[in-house]
Amino acid sequence: MSEIAFITGGDRGIGRAVMRKFASQGFSIIISYNKNGDEAKKAVEEALSLGAKEAYFIKINLLSNDSVINARKEVGQFVDHINVLVNNAGVISYTSIEETTLDEWLKTLGVDLTGPFLVTKYFLEMLKKGNWASIINIASIAGQTGNVYAGIAYSVAKAGLIGFTKRLATDLARYGIRVNAVAPSFVETDMVSDVLRDEKSRKSIIDLHPLKMILEPEDVAEAVYFLAVPKMSRGITGHVLSINAGRYT
Repeated sequence: MSEIAFITGGDRGIGRAVMRKFASQGFSIIISYNKNGDEAKKAVEEALSLGAKEAYFIKINLLSNDSVINARKEVGQFVDHINVLVNNAGVISYTSIEETTLDEWLKTLGVDLTGPFLVTKYFLEMLKKGNWASIINIASIAGQTGNVYAGIAYSVAKAGLIGFTKRLATDLARYGIRVNAVAPSFVETDMVSDVLRDEKSRKSIIDLHPLKMILEPEDVAEAVYFLAVPKMSRGITGHVLSINAGRYT
C-alpha cells in the first residue's frame, strides 16, 4: 500500500516545504490550493521530480463546507486512503481588538480553525483506511503566548487549533491515528513579509530569538515529518512541538 500525504496549502510557504520533504521520501502527494492554480500545478510537477510516486492538486475554499466536501469526493477518485494529513493552509491578521472587524475575525477563525476541523472531519474515513495515519496541525507561537506581533484573531485561532489537536488526539487514539501540532515562531515566508519589510524590522525580530535567527520553511517541514512518521515518533500524540529558536514569550 503506497504512503500518501495530503497537505493543505501545499503550493507555497511552509506547505510547499512540507510537500518537498514527503515527496523526497517517496510519498504520493496531494496538495490543496485556494487561489493560484498555476503555482499548485508547478508544485505537483516539483513533487514528481523529487521522487513522489504520484502527485495531485485540488482547489479548496476552507470557508466553505461544500467546497471541502467536494474536495473529498474529488480526492476519492484517485486515491482510496491517506496516511498523513497536514492542516497547513491559513491566513494571518495583525490587528488588535479595537481594529479587528467582525469580517476579519470570522475569516481568520474560519480559515485557521474551522478549516482544519472541516478537512479533518471529511477526510477522516480516508485516514482510517491507511495501514497507519497521523495528523499534523500547523499552529503558531502566537497561539501559545499571545505575542504582540500577531493580531488577536490569529492568536485565538491558533490557540484553538492547539486545543483541537489535544482533544482530537484523544478522540482518534482508538483508531491508532496520532494527532500532533507544530508551533513555529517567525518563518521566512510571504505571509510575514510585511513584518520583515526592511533590515531594521528584520533585526528586531531576530533579536527576539535567543538563537538569533528567523526560521526557514524547511525547519518546520523536518519537524512535521518527524511527528508524522511512526518509525520516528510512534509514541507521540497530542503534543505541540515548539519550533521557536528559543523564544518563549
